Amino acid sequence: MSLIKSATNVRVSSVLNRDVKQYGKKYLFDNNEDTCWNSDQGDLQWIKIKLEQSCQVEHNLKLSVQFQGGFSSKHCHLELIYDGNIAATADCYPEDVNSMQTFNLKLSASSDLQLYDEVKINFKETTDFFGRVTIYSLDLTQL
Repeated sequence: MSLIKSATNVRVSSVLNRDVKQYGKKYLFDNNEDTCWNSDQGDLQWIKIKLEQSCQVEHNLKLSVQFQGGFSSKHCHLELIYDGNIAATADCYPEDVNSMQTFNLKLSASSDLQLYDEVKINFKETTDFFGRVTIYSLDLTQL
């Protein structure tokens, strides 16, 4: 089940030159390979997804992401959040390629929380010298 389809609100750290018409967050999930979210420069770029309803913290999630080569992240840190507190985390290490990459994430509990209603993906160690990230497609599935 895709968690993205139950998203009620999506926030991003930045948009390149604040040009949301061309590079906004809506292009993360539009299933169009010609559009993308492109962050502005900065040390830490992120995407935060508010879910329609709370989900049970399971042990495994699947993250699918398609970066633009040269504007990817070497380290993605995922946080499951409930009521502002981190319930669980997971990490993956994408390659700097254009193709869709899929990661089966093993969650590590950060607290006794059993639910989450937000997902935050932090993009650390970007391959772009200025810290920009470009994503054509993103999905998160609970296994």
